[in-house]
Amino acid sequence: MTRSTTGPAAAPLPSPEERRRLREARALSEEQVAAAVGVTPATVRAWESGRTSPRGRRRTAYAGLIGADASRAAVRDASPPSVEATGSATMSPNEPDTGATSGTGTTASAPAGSSPAAPAATSPPPGATAPAAPRPGAPTAEEAFDALYTHTAPALVCQTYVLTGRRQLSREAVEHAFQLAWHRWPEVARDRDPAGWVRAAAHEYAMSPWHRLRRAHRRPDTRPDDPGRRALLDALLELPPSYRRTLLLYDGVGLDLPETAAETEASTPAAANRLMNARAALAERIPELAGPTSPGEQSALLHERLGTLALSAVDQEPARPPARAVRRGGERRAELWTRAAICFCAVLIGTPVFTLKTAPAQYEQPLAPAERVGGVPPRGGPQRLTPQDLKLQKALRGELAHGPERLVPRIP
Repeated sequence: MTRSTTGPAAAPLPSPEERRRLREARALSEEQVAAAVGVTPATVRAWESGRTSPRGRRRTAYAGLIGADASRAAVRDASPPSVEATGSATMSPNEPDTGATSGTGTTASAPAGSSPAAPAATSPPPGATAPAAPRPGAPTAEEAFDALYTHTAPALVCQTYVLTGRRQLSREAVEHAFQLAWHRWPEVARDRDPAGWVRAAAHEYAMSPWHRLRRAHRRPDTRPDDPGRRALLDALLELPPSYRRTLLLYDGVGLDLPETAAETEASTPAAANRLMNARAALAERIPELAGPTSPGEQSALLHERLGTLALSAVDQEPARPPARAVRRGGERRAELWTRAAICFCAVLIGTPVFTLKTAPAQYEQPLAPAERVGGVPPRGGPQRLTPQDLKLQKALRGELAHGPERLVPRIP
């Protein structure tokens, strides 16, 4: 977020979620606020999503337009002393923000419009560190997760089908994303956009290149019967994965360009180039998309066509598992991986210990086994002494063993 340099005289502003709530409470649209302050609607969305904040005279005009001063006074009167001077309440670590998500919503016909964020939970899933007791009347972690799953799972299945063209992989990716969200529920519950967190996890899992090695996902499913849907799906699957995902988030879901770039982990210019190249590639394959002259008309037409294509995933979608089954599946998977990690560590530690216990203390040369050897001549001893040799031997033994006679014996 850009650091404010307006000084101490700057108009106080509430949190980004509170800014949107105040604007909607006064029945003001983003276009009306933008025209009154002198900015674009995209700038107003950035203010309400927390990416930037107004400065100078625009900050004062925006605060007066949404009634931030009156709201701040009411919050100061009704809040405990922990309320900060900026007008936003200080939230404890166990009280996540349950306000509205970013100001980029989608219509009901979008292929995967993000639903409002589910109320954040005050207790983590089993296995995590237990925080303080939940506030009276606040939803539990299970209730918040079930609400998020009920509102966003159908739309996410449609999104992943548009990205992959595989119904089974789409359902598997969404289930995996929600299992991961339940495993990290304290983090997801405190996220500004829990639905966006799950959406990013589902997209990354669905577009992983490792699925090509699986026999069940090597080829896409049967194409839709409608020629228009089939042509659009074929054109989408020929795009690079990054182009496909950028097009879906911007034209299908309805995110603005900075949010699309952030979710795809790219810069804003790179996301804009991917979007333009993806639109151009689709226009070459589908003449209907080349008809609109302005980018806005082309985006609206793509939004409608992607929404129609997403219905192909809903037509043949079986019954989804309940949220309770998804939570239990995530817990079982986490328990399985934990046991596998413990067993692997035990094997790593036990292998050198076993080697030290069983290895000999010193080196012992191995003995070769005995075997019979043939073809060797018999061993011969010395020859028998001749009479002359015997006489010489007797003379040598009879001589005195001293003096030079021992060195040079006299032989008769």
